[in-house]
Amino acid sequence: MTTTVNISPTSPLGVAEHTLFVCKTCASVWQDGKRLGESGGEKLLHQLQQLAQDWELRDQFPIQEVECMSACNRSCVVAFAAKGKLTYLFGDLSVDGSASAILQCASQYYGKANGLLPWSERPEALKKGILAKIPPLSQ
Repeated sequence: MTTTVNISPTSPLGVAEHTLFVCKTCASVWQDGKRLGESGGEKLLHQLQQLAQDWELRDQFPIQEVECMSACNRSCVVAFAAKGKLTYLFGDLSVDGSASAILQCASQYYGKANGLLPWSERPEALKKGILAKIPPLSQ
């Protein structure tokens, strides 16, 4: 049985209802207090942006880069957040090979009224490395 949830892509204020946050500082190489080259987070972000061009939820689930999500020892890090849903923070994601799993999991998250992502239903790349499951704000 398939359940379809009708979720408006934006709030009345024009703010996206769902967001995929991607830390662009993750897996950086530093020298003398300056980042050298492209970080792993930036590479993952670019892969996600590229794949999202053909993603059916690209307009309803924007990808937002974040300078730092303070999980540096668990990089690369992404988060799924939505109004009235659980927020998930995932870490230990590989730069190469996890982008499609992230979008697949984001699609699952989008389709759940409460955002609950059971371990058994998540793509393999997101079964481990969960850093936080944060309750939704009271409405």
